[in-house]
Amino acid sequence: MKSISLDFYLNEDVIFLAKNLLGKFLFTKKNNKITGGMIVETEAYRGINDKASHAYNNRRTRRNEVMYALGGVAYVYICYGIHNMFNVVTNVKDAPDAILIRALIPTHGIREMKKRLNITNLLSLNGPGLLTKALGITMNDNKKTLNSSSLWLEDRGIMLKSKNIITGPRIGVEYANEDALLPWRFRISCEIYSSLSISKKR
Repeated sequence: MKSISLDFYLNEDVIFLAKNLLGKFLFTKKNNKITGGMIVETEAYRGINDKASHAYNNRRTRRNEVMYALGGVAYVYICYGIHNMFNVVTNVKDAPDAILIRALIPTHGIREMKKRLNITNLLSLNGPGLLTKALGITMNDNKKTLNSSSLWLEDRGIMLKSKNIITGPRIGVEYANEDALLPWRFRISCEIYSSLSISKKR
């Protein structure tokens, strides 16, 4: 399978893209081991007008500067000094939109992911910190293009209907006041997991 064209990420509607990333596949290749799975939860952050965004009010720092890059690169930052958070930068240059990838259904490299997480059973990766640990995503992946040899996304033909997507407020952004209530968190309903064509490779 080929990685998604970088043009895909230039869409100016981050809400559309956050929904459209559901059902796409995220992969990494670390130490010659491929791990990855299907994206089942995302959160959209709409640039300088979104109080929950790191770029709100046109804020530019060393940490968030990559958000102002041309869409199609990774924005990785550390949360609470522990967890790496993986985001997809979208939109045109200097329009700092981004999408946080919150959850995956693991499909490839499951044995390696269980080793990284030090667990024996792995059905899902719920939570952005758990996801990055399983896939080996670190700050070294910050600013990487999303069609690189070590980090990429694929479209494997999963088609979702609007009724299959659950919408709600984002998590952990209470500081954003009224913007904390925006319904910009998107999840695939659990009921349709079994009907999706997902091949798992250990």
